[in-house]
Amino acid sequence: MEHAVRFHQTGGPEVLRWEDVDVGSPGPGEALVQHVAVGLNFADAYFRSGLYPVQLPSGIGVEAAGVVKAVGEGVTNVAPGDRVTYTGFLDTLGAYCTERILRAAPLIRLPDGISYETAAAMTMRGLTSAYLMRRIWPLKAGDSILLHAAAGGVGLIVSQWAKLL
Repeated sequence: MEHAVRFHQTGGPEVLRWEDVDVGSPGPGEALVQHVAVGLNFADAYFRSGLYPVQLPSGIGVEAAGVVKAVGEGVTNVAPGDRVTYTGFLDTLGAYCTERILRAAPLIRLPDGISYETAAAMTMRGLTSAYLMRRIWPLKAGDSILLHAAAGGVGLIVSQWAKLL
């Protein structure tokens, strides 16, 4: 039996429960991922408290890293044994668990040089940084940037990446 942290009512940390869950098998377009590390985000407290409303009961957590255990029909971007990471928001809520089934499309294969712990802690911040620096404004050598909070995850990655450029 697998396990997940879930809550059946909103409130403080005391509403969180460690529960047995039946994960099942992945369907078409899905993958079964065994978690090795889970990212902790301040938004998790917002879901738990009810500030960000979700249908109850609910899982908690939006990003993690682990190993693909099985894939459903039509999945070509990942295969059993692949190291992966993912992040999202409502579509991935429930990351605080040992195993889960997810849509396979947003899974990112994890290079060997990046640990599960690093990936789980920075996938959301890294993708946000890449979006800002590559899609919003293709940052290049000589450009100036202003970071209002370089001490956070995104600010740290953006400042290091910008310096590298």
